[in-house]
Amino acid sequence: MKSVTVKVFLYQITPQIWRRLAVPADFTFAQLHDAIQAAMGWENKHPHEFRHGKGKRLVDVIGPVGLEDQTPGEFQDEKKVTLADFIGRRRLPIRMLYRYDFAEEWIHELVFEKKDEEEKVPVMLGGERACPPEDFGGAFQYMQASAGEIAWDQPGFDPEAFNLKAVDFTPKKPRKRRS
Repeated sequence: MKSVTVKVFLYQITPQIWRRLAVPADFTFAQLHDAIQAAMGWENKHPHEFRHGKGKRLVDVIGPVGLEDQTPGEFQDEKKVTLADFIGRRRLPIRMLYRYDFAEEWIHELVFEKKDEEEKVPVMLGGERACPPEDFGGAFQYMQASAGEIAWDQPGFDPEAFNLKAVDFTPKKPRKRRS
């Protein structure tokens, strides 16, 4: 397995906002986080974590060091766990949650859909709709703006716009994260 196809979609938003990307299997979860940030259009300025487990009990966390004391289950450092390590010999699809911005609670479902032997750099394969603006207030406020009940905080924001070719996976300097 040299690459993995991952589908990412946001919970609590309709119509669905989603992305499909192929990333190297030797990516760490820290690198996957950066790729998701680029694919979704987030600005990487808030805490995040990946949650997994059995059934509906998603108590195991892969995340940045510092979240260990907030994890009821097993904690793994996202800089040390690769996608190949996590997937191993398990059959796909495998699902997990990706939480971003703990205050606004942007919850994404990740689906590891397919293993591939082709060597790929991170590449966008598909997607629909614009990612919500950063610091907009969460899914409820986003849905209110979509329904015209409140104004978008970014003049000219188009929730239907998504340009597959505009996604840039070039690593960016880490921003200072707010707690």
